[in-house]
Amino acid sequence: MLNPSVEPTAIRDVILLTPRRFGDERGWFSETYSARSFAQVLGEIVFVQDNQAFSAQKGTLRGLHFQRPPNPQAKLVRVLRGSIFDVAVDLRVGSPTYAHWVGKTLTAEGGEQLFVPHGFAHGYCTLETNTEVAYKVDGYYAPECDAGLAWNDPALGITWPITPAEAVLSDKDKILPGFSDFVSPFRYQTPAPV
Repeated sequence: MLNPSVEPTAIRDVILLTPRRFGDERGWFSETYSARSFAQVLGEIVFVQDNQAFSAQKGTLRGLHFQRPPNPQAKLVRVLRGSIFDVAVDLRVGSPTYAHWVGKTLTAEGGEQLFVPHGFAHGYCTLETNTEVAYKVDGYYAPECDAGLAWNDPALGITWPITPAEAVLSDKDKILPGFSDFVSPFRYQTPAPV
């Protein structure tokens, strides 16, 4: 069992994990996911789908996306090639970090992974050309629950490493609504005492 290193973020439930790598003159090996070892950090989450995205241009921005109940998705995000700035925004009403965001740089070279739980909007921008991102989700894609928020909404104040002029967006992401009109379907659950 190869437990990943764990780094808390400014938002309690968003976690940065870095699986160990073992290298020699040939290269390296890493166990990027194991239900047994990751359960010690993430609990009994069951991932049901793997997704992969390729972005040709630096500055490609995907997000901020989430799925509404009854089909929310938690994500475990990593980079296969290149690097990204990965962001999670807390949408859980009653959370002490409601409407706060956390961002981390994930690289193929470093192997970092960001866990984004239910109740968060997620987005990222590519920091290099030809970047590939892979992520596990614990719920199947449900188009009727698909939703999002504007990536550059000043109400959220996300400090992206690109300017609006540099952002490469899909038509869908260009018209996502702002946060001020958002009524969150997510509720914060107080953690159980240890």
